[in-house]
Amino acid sequence: MTEQQLPSWADPSVSPADLDAQGVSRRGLLRRAGLFGAAFALGSAAAPAFASAEKRGFGGEDPRLAYLVGDHHVHSVYSHDAKYTFSQLARAGAEYGLDWMVFNEHSNFGHAHYGAELEHAEIVKARARNPRQLIFQGLEWYIPAAEHCTVFAAPGPHETELLTQFELAYDGKLLGYTEGSAGAADTARNEAHAVRAIKWLAQQRRSGYVDDVLVIANHPLRLGIDSPHEMRAWRDAAPEIMIGMEGAPGAQGAALPGWRGSTSIRGEYENKPSAQSWPGYPPEAYVTYGGFDWATATVGGLWDSMLAEGSLYSVTTNSDNHRTVFDTWKNGDWPAGQNFDNTGRLPDPVNTGTPQPGSDFWPGEFSRTHVGVTRYGYRSVMAGLRAGRVWLDHGHLLDGLDVRLKRDCDAGRGVTLGGRLRVRKGERITLYVTVTSASRPNPRGILPELAHVDVIRGAVRGLVADRDSWRAPDTRVVQTKDVAGRKGTYTLRIPLTAGDESFYVRLRGSDGNRHGAGYLGASVDPNGPIPHEPGNGDPWADTWFYSNPVFVDVGGS
Repeated sequence: MTEQQLPSWADPSVSPADLDAQGVSRRGLLRRAGLFGAAFALGSAAAPAFASAEKRGFGGEDPRLAYLVGDHHVHSVYSHDAKYTFSQLARAGAEYGLDWMVFNEHSNFGHAHYGAELEHAEIVKARARNPRQLIFQGLEWYIPAAEHCTVFAAPGPHETELLTQFELAYDGKLLGYTEGSAGAADTARNEAHAVRAIKWLAQQRRSGYVDDVLVIANHPLRLGIDSPHEMRAWRDAAPEIMIGMEGAPGAQGAALPGWRGSTSIRGEYENKPSAQSWPGYPPEAYVTYGGFDWATATVGGLWDSMLAEGSLYSVTTNSDNHRTVFDTWKNGDWPAGQNFDNTGRLPDPVNTGTPQPGSDFWPGEFSRTHVGVTRYGYRSVMAGLRAGRVWLDHGHLLDGLDVRLKRDCDAGRGVTLGGRLRVRKGERITLYVTVTSASRPNPRGILPELAHVDVIRGAVRGLVADRDSWRAPDTRVVQTKDVAGRKGTYTLRIPLTAGDESFYVRLRGSDGNRHGAGYLGASVDPNGPIPHEPGNGDPWADTWFYSNPVFVDVGGS
C-alpha cells in the first residue's frame, strides 16, 4: 500500500460484521501462528493473582505468556475533533493486527449526554459480531490542572454509566478546573480534585460496580503541564488504577518530510513552555526523542525517577488517531440545526479524492503496545497491563520479545516484565532476552532490522523527599548488545550480580539509524534516541522498542 492509497476497508459504509466478506479474517487478529494453542484457554476471566515475593521466598516464577497487541488511544466521530466512523477504525485495527483497542473519546457535554450511549450501542454490536476483536469503551479525561488520560472499563452492565458519571463529576474541562500554574489560586483545588477522581474509580472497582477500570496518562510532556508531583499523586492515589503513561505519543506522522511544515515534530510536540507548564522542566523536554516522550527517553530521567522509588509505572504507545496521514476523507457537513453539543456525534466523513491534513497513523499501523496474558479476554488484557507485562515498538520493529530474569541457582522460567525477583546479596542472576526479528515488511514496505539491545539498570532507593524530582542519578545503560544481522528467534543471556541494594532493569533497542549521547550525557546513555530536525522526522526511518522494568528485591545473605 502506498502512502496515498486508502485501504478498501476504510469505507465507512462497511460494518465490522463484513470483515470476512472483505478478506479481513476474524481470526486475522490472531494470525501470529499458534498464538493460542491448547495451553491458552479462551475466555474473559482475569489471570489469577500471583503471590508476593515476600510470601514465596527467594526467586520466583511467572507463567508462560502470549502477547496481545493493542492501542488504548483511538478517536472516532464520537470525538468532536476526529473524523472516522467506528467501522473504519475497527477495520483498520483488524487489518494491522490489533487484538484489542480502546475508543477513548474526548470529554464534553455532547459526548456525556448523547455520544457515549450511541457509541456503546455500536461497540456492543461489534463485540457480538466479531468476538476476536477486543473493543473497550473509554474516555479521554481532561485531568484537572493537567493534561489528558485514557480511562477505560471492562465490559459490563455499568461501563458506560461509570464513564459518564466520571466525566460529569471529574472532568477538568467540563468543570472549568483547568488552572494548574504554580501559585494560582485554584491550582491546589484542581490538583486535589484529580486525586479524588482516581480514588473514586478505585472505589467503583472495589464495590463491584464495574469489574475493572484503568487509567493511563497521555502525552505527558506535550505541554509540560503534568508536573512530577502530580504524576506521583495520581499513582499513589490508587496504583492499581493509575498504572502509567504514554511512553511515546500518537501523531507519529506529524513530521513526515514535506507534509505538515518545517516546524513539525513527531507526536505534535510543537509547543513551547507556557504559564501553565511546570517550571522545572528544561526546554529540551518539549520535543520527542526517537518518537518517545522525553520523560521516557531520558535514561535517568522522569520515568526512571519514579521506578527508582520501587513502584511499577508502565509505559505504552498508541496512534491517538484523529486524522490519518495521506488519507482523502474530510468531515461531513452538519445538517441544519445540528452540532456536536446536541448530537454527540460528527457527521460521517466524505471522500474527497485529495490528501487531507493529518498527523496520525491508523491503529496498529505504526505504534503497538504488547501485553502479556495467560487467557484471551478483556479482563486478561487489563490484568496484563496492571501487572506491567508490557513492551512497545514502532514500525513493527520486532515480531516478539520475551524477557525473563532468574537466579542462576533456580530452574524454571523466572520472572518477567513488571515482576519482582527476590534475591540474596551478591547472588548471581541472569537476564534472558528472547527476540523474534521482524519476518515480513511493515506497512511502509520496510523489513525492519533490530541493531542493538540496551540494558538499563537503576538503583531502588525508596520514596523521594522531593515529589518534583525528575532525576534518577544511579540509572544508566550498563550493557549494549549488538544484534545487527541476527534473524529469527534468538536469546541473549546477560549475567547480572545483585549488590547490596535493590534495583531494576529495563530494555530498549532500535534499528540503529539515529542515535547519540542521551540527554544526561554519554556516561549515562552513550547511544540513545535524539530529536529529529524539525519538519524532517520520517518515523519509519527511526524506530525503537522499549520494555517495562523487572525489579530485583535484595534481601539477606
